[in-house]
Amino acid sequence: MNAVAVIRNLRVEIDGRAIVDGVNLRVPPGRITALVGASGSGKTTTGLALLGEYPAGARVSGDVQVADGLVGYVPQQPGAVLNPARRAGALLRDIARRQVRALPRSERRAAARRRVLQALSSAQLPEGEPLLRRYPHQMSGGQQQRLVLAQALLLGAQVVVADEPTTGQDALTKRRVVDQLAAIARQGVSVVLLSHDLDVVRAVADDVLVMRDGRVVESGPAERLWVAPRHPWTRELLAPAPVLPDPVTAEGNGVLRIRRLTARHGRATVLRTVDELTLRTGECLAVVGRSGSGKTTLARCLAGLHRDHDGDILLDGAPLPRSLRARTREQLAAVQYVFQDARASFDEHRPVLDQVARTAVRLRGATSDAARTEALNTLAGLGLPDDLVRRRPALLSGGELQRAALARALLARPRVLICDEITSGLDTVTRRAVLDLLATLLRDRGDLALVLITHDLDTAALAGRIAVLEAGELVEHGTARQVLTTPRHPFTVSLTETAARLTAKARP
Repeated sequence: MNAVAVIRNLRVEIDGRAIVDGVNLRVPPGRITALVGASGSGKTTTGLALLGEYPAGARVSGDVQVADGLVGYVPQQPGAVLNPARRAGALLRDIARRQVRALPRSERRAAARRRVLQALSSAQLPEGEPLLRRYPHQMSGGQQQRLVLAQALLLGAQVVVADEPTTGQDALTKRRVVDQLAAIARQGVSVVLLSHDLDVVRAVADDVLVMRDGRVVESGPAERLWVAPRHPWTRELLAPAPVLPDPVTAEGNGVLRIRRLTARHGRATVLRTVDELTLRTGECLAVVGRSGSGKTTLARCLAGLHRDHDGDILLDGAPLPRSLRARTREQLAAVQYVFQDARASFDEHRPVLDQVARTAVRLRGATSDAARTEALNTLAGLGLPDDLVRRRPALLSGGELQRAALARALLARPRVLICDEITSGLDTVTRRAVLDLLATLLRDRGDLALVLITHDLDTAALAGRIAVLEAGELVEHGTARQVLTTPRHPFTVSLTETAARLTAKARP
């Protein structure tokens, strides 16, 4: 079979360490080739090699060949490649105008607009015109991701490298992304899918490469690999998730109360919680909903990162200032936020260890030596060794930085820990370890409460309670068992049924 892209014996070294070693890859036209493996296994480095991009200072050997035609890239953190000062419409119209220059001047504007709207539709962005007026920071992570995909499709890419395209996506949106990747492949476009989401890979991939420590340990047609994995690491990745502990139910005191919260982006109201929500110590509240439903806006309001809102947020009965800058050191330590876009939350010029330890110094008054020791222990508990965390953020994978961001928040010893899709970019093995850690923290610390923003209903099952958001409204709220097994609202019914169908289709 002909290939539109070929990688032969690729080796990428940084500071004498091979982050990709001896990788071979063939990308046939019109097929979906998936690379799976743990964070830091070399998936993204391999995918970026198709674009001719490598980490700064890397020594590269091997051969990368791509047939004529553009390679599109949808990154794991799409906000990093979108111009924050330009609206979505301006970004897309610039591309479309270059493509219609050959038309008569009178026809160019309408033709460019049709191309833009078609690209939005193809990328599963039904918001259309309203979304074109927004800046990237006014979009959810999922909307940003699909906007970048729309750019690649508008440019006419023949190969699309999709790096975790379903990260942070709800089941309904994930189903649409799966359908869209399949539709792109049917049009003859090759897709290189880099993903931790094995349900998605099972549902859509034609060929699979399993990576570990920079090497491909197993590869082959998807239908064979799922049924009869040969390498021990593949079998570990594909092992069924362990039974989670009973959902955490709390009888502790109310630590955080949310009353009549209404948040806005400019003139648009993007979030309303008509009910009062109370979070107790020892409790986990999962917030679920589709991309753009207001989950992250709610989290940012709680953390003091979104000031344009009305209503009350009370910590131990006392109102929290709307702005982060107006909060005391104690209030900052008490409510900690772990960002979905972990890379953007780190200073690219300073070692990760220094930034994690700084939290204990700044918010708790710890000495530098004590803070570094505590940081190393916490990072090691999350599977991040000493030599890795002494590097700058650019040398860590997205999943590794996500765990480092969690460690940084834990060093504040918070009362309320807000986790925004922190397991969505992790492989199955690491995800289990992080969820086990969160469950242990809730059990062992008597003063901690957890807000878990997630698209993954299996992850939400860990919670004692679940709040469901749709189009900025709180549409359902109850125990995890009630919401997941006997949902009342039509949207929750659709969400749970779609998740069940996707999982069923993914089974070999």
